[in-house]
Parts: sequence; structure tokens; C-alpha cells
Amino acid sequence: MQAALVQLLVLAQAAQHEETGLAAFYHKVGLAFFVNIGIIIICLAVIAERTIFLASKFRVNSRELLAQVKKLVQANNIDRAIKLCEAADVPMLRVFRAGLMQVNRGPDAVVTAIEEQTMEIEPQVNKRINALFSLANIGTLFGLLGTIIGLINTFRALDRVQDPAAKQQALARGISEAMLNTALGLGIALLCLIAHLLLGGQAKRILSDLEQTSTKLINLLTSQREGA
Repeated sequence: MQAALVQLLVLAQAAQHEETGLAAFYHKVGLAFFVNIGIIIICLAVIAERTIFLASKFRVNSRELLAQVKKLVQANNIDRAIKLCEAADVPMLRVFRAGLMQVNRGPDAVVTAIEEQTMEIEPQVNKRINALFSLANIGTLFGLLGTIIGLINTFRALDRVQDPAAKQQALARGISEAMLNTALGLGIALLCLIAHLLLGGQAKRILSDLEQTSTKLINLLTSQREGA
């Protein structure tokens, strides 16, 4: 009976000193875990921004646009074709507009204008996509750092504690901290690599379509000029 009362008293004193809320969670998972939380927020922001940008700015059907411009150019209605390309501020239309604006200045001016616009668009398409690869590595390294720190804290706690039950609790807490950091680091790496794969593939398709369409547009405008 007396032993039970002593045990209850010890548990009550421990509960009074136990940390609660964010402080308790910080003590449980360590600083590296919170750094990786910040990294995953950055990753999600980059993924969302790139997805929205590529989906909204490159939604133009290049084949249909080229067909419409071709009809107008063949009808020698260059002004109407330019107005068609001013309907929206999207990269593909800017390429068409740049070429159409230089039709009367000769083939060299058309080629130069289209190539300049294409070169301006390429960095916009690839912007921040490669950063996901770096963020994956950074997240993994911080996860590893958190794992190492968790194990160090575990061994320090085991060295200070003599009670077997307390040692077991300290060991479980340290392993939990280490595994949580490892899991979060690997999760960030997987998220970033998958997003890099998908967004990178989409960017390559966009640039390939842009290059093919630009070539067809150059051929159309230069042949039209020579025919005129």
C-alpha cells in the first residue's frame, strides 16, 4: 500500500513538470524536425505555383492557333492575325505576335524576333523546377541530422538515468525522435522528386511544342513573304 502511494506521488510530480503544447512537441522531435516542416511548406508552395503557372499560361492549343493564323496570313490579313495574338497575355501568343510584327521587315527579322521571344520563355518554364531537387537533398540531410541528434540525446539520457524503467522510457523517446526525423526527411525527398519528375516532364513537353510551333510559324511567315 505504501509503495503504491509513493509511486502515485512520483507520477503526480512528474505530471506537474511535464511540458505541454508546442514546447513538449519540440522537446519530443527536436529542432531539425521543425526545419523540415519549413522545407516542406516551401516545397508545397513551389509545386503549387509551378503547377498553376504551367497550366494557366500554356493552355493555348498551338495547332489550332497555328491553323487560324495560317488562314489569316494566307489571306494577307496580318493585322487581324496580330489582334488575334493580343487576345491574351500568354507566352505562345507573344511568340506569334513577335513574328507577325516583323513580317514586313523580311525573313531575318521574323526569325530573330521569334527566337528572342522563345529564349525569354524557356527560363520562365523551367523556373524553380530544379530547386525541387535541391530541396529534396536538403530535407534528407536535415532528416539525417535530426536522426543523429535524437540518438545522441538518447545515449546522454541513458548515461544520466539509473532507473531501468526511466532508461527504457528515455530510449523509446530518443528512438521516436530519430525515426520521426528520418521519416519526414525521406517524405520530403519523395515529394520533391515526384514533383520534379512530373513538372520537369511537363516543362519539356511545353518547350518541345513551343520549338516545333515556332519552326512552323517561321516557315509560314517567311514563305508568305517570299510568295508576296
